[in-house]
Amino acid sequence: MQVEQELAQAAPQKDTLLTIGVFDGIHLGHRHLLGELVSKAKAAGLLSGVVTFNKHPQLVLQPQAALPSLVSLEERVRLIKSLGVDLVSVLTFTPELAKLDARQFATLLRQHLKMRGLVVGPDFALGQKRQGNVDFLKRLGQELGFSVDVVMPKWVNGDMVSSTAIRQSLAQGDLAKVQRLLGRPFSLEAEVVSGDERGRSLGFPTANLGYSEGQALPKDGVYAARVRFNGDAHPAVLNIGVRPTFGGQKRTVEVYVLDFQGDLYHKTMRVEMTERLRDERKFAGADELTAQIAQDVARARAALGK
Repeated sequence: MQVEQELAQAAPQKDTLLTIGVFDGIHLGHRHLLGELVSKAKAAGLLSGVVTFNKHPQLVLQPQAALPSLVSLEERVRLIKSLGVDLVSVLTFTPELAKLDARQFATLLRQHLKMRGLVVGPDFALGQKRQGNVDFLKRLGQELGFSVDVVMPKWVNGDMVSSTAIRQSLAQGDLAKVQRLLGRPFSLEAEVVSGDERGRSLGFPTANLGYSEGQALPKDGVYAARVRFNGDAHPAVLNIGVRPTFGGQKRTVEVYVLDFQGDLYHKTMRVEMTERLRDERKFAGADELTAQIAQDVARARAALGK
């Protein structure tokens, strides 16, 4: 099976302590669990490892589901490794993989990743129809020879940290809450693609970002942001929406980089969104829109200077 081939690629040199999940966003809850994983593995003389999936299982089992990703797979793996995890095994989630029961999956982890233990949250479940809950896995571990440690969820200001809560806050445009739960500003990495260059005609040349359709975005509106490219950070104003003043219908993500002159086409930039400035709205014409953008720039400078 494909899952066996992908697990075998990790080929750890010694026994491992593992956790399993999508870990979309690598938020404070994920960081709490992964920190426990790394410390427990070091104390036991084991390698720490994460088994994750190329896409959320729900998107495979329920293709009609709308479940945008908080970070790309590449960013997810990078963030996991930055926390000191020794190995990351990325599995292609398929209907065939979903049919494996908890015993079959755990047996594969024992065989290919030398699993000696699992570190999971209290609501974790493994295998077909979520058969392998914590109690089941503890019994199975006694039989197959692995431990199960449970790490309780992370709470921030009365909110349990979760990817779902972050998506909901994004949809409401509540960047302050998103940042509290993520532990960092929400960001988007994308390549600058060609647009209609309308911003240039208004005196505010914008870079049009070619984001993935599956990428989570904040509620349409205007945001203060920082953009990073070529090793430098720049203040910016970000617009997400359909540009109703000009009869737009397609959702676009455009960024105006303050105090910068130069060609941005085909550059890859990271946009860190720091504060929501206003809703997107339709203006009477180009002059009214230009005046509003000037106000947006002033507000963005003030917000970024805090």
